[in-house]
Amino acid sequence: MNNGHKRSVVIFGGAGFIGSNLACHLLTTTEARVHVFDNLTRAGVRSNLDWLKKTAGGSRRLQVTIADVRDRHAVEEAVREASEIYHFAAQVAVTTSVADPRLDFEVNLAGTFNVLDAARKFGNNPFILFTSTNKVYGNLGLGAPILRGKRYIHPGHSGVSEAQPLDFHSPYGCSKGGADQYVHDFSRIYGLPTVVFRMSCIAGPRQFGTEDQGWVAHFLYSALQKRPVVIYGGGCQVRDVLCVKDLIRALDAARQNQHVTAGQVYNVGGGLENTVSLLELIDEIEDLTGLQLQYAAEAPRPGDQLVYITDSSKLRRDTGWKPQFGVRSTLSLLRDFWQENRRALVTADLAPLSEPVAMVVEERRAA
Repeated sequence: MNNGHKRSVVIFGGAGFIGSNLACHLLTTTEARVHVFDNLTRAGVRSNLDWLKKTAGGSRRLQVTIADVRDRHAVEEAVREASEIYHFAAQVAVTTSVADPRLDFEVNLAGTFNVLDAARKFGNNPFILFTSTNKVYGNLGLGAPILRGKRYIHPGHSGVSEAQPLDFHSPYGCSKGGADQYVHDFSRIYGLPTVVFRMSCIAGPRQFGTEDQGWVAHFLYSALQKRPVVIYGGGCQVRDVLCVKDLIRALDAARQNQHVTAGQVYNVGGGLENTVSLLELIDEIEDLTGLQLQYAAEAPRPGDQLVYITDSSKLRRDTGWKPQFGVRSTLSLLRDFWQENRRALVTADLAPLSEPVAMVVEERRAA
């Protein structure tokens, strides 16, 4: 049992982009014990893990478990004493979900069920935050957008709220949508203080962007390496961008206000003021770096929304949170990360997700 006077935090996907940023925040600004659970198959995660170990130093507050969320016994062992659980481990690409829907289902839906079922067993009633996706809303039912300059727009539309009907398009949308409904329902049925974040585009340091996931980082790193990119659908698609530093603040705001946020679902993103199209982002990158980004255009990919803008007013109302970083400042942070970690970014291991890895505990928490 957790005694309640110390934070014991488990981060599934803790060596990934968002997970490593949260782990660093906890290690440097709190006294929490931090348990990173990751299968280390995503690009760059080994570099992130090394960084976290250096950050933890000799504090013995960092524990690392190398395992897979599909391994329910490893998950149960990890959450046995948790007071907080952040679940970021996922299959993250729509394209991968179309090519291998079973893998997508097993990681995103069954893996999330493993986390929830383990959390309810030990009587700690841990705070649980799950990151979902805007893909649960499908094509939004807004009709065809109009083209204005280098972007599509829906006149009068200022963002998608939580009242938007669920409409799963693609196996990825189904698996993440099913998972976020399980998270929501475990609060109603079992009284767990769960929170769901349905997120738009997150970008920032520790992100090893690829074509399928992390497109802002992928575009910037490609420009810095003078490599061309592929744009699917013409490049006028619009997203709102949220800096990972603002997301970490949002995670903390949800936890600190869990008397209000428990059992709730929130749309989280940069909002209308932080929207950008693919072509507009290329212009921003070229202006920031002085380098031209070459690109080729191909047909749209399945499940892609032409315009997605987040309405985060519910989270702002319940917690007081709002974004502080804009698109340009987020790009600047990414450029600085690239310059400091160029070798790791160029040589990042792009190995595909594998079968569950046996659990290995690399560091033990202090008693």
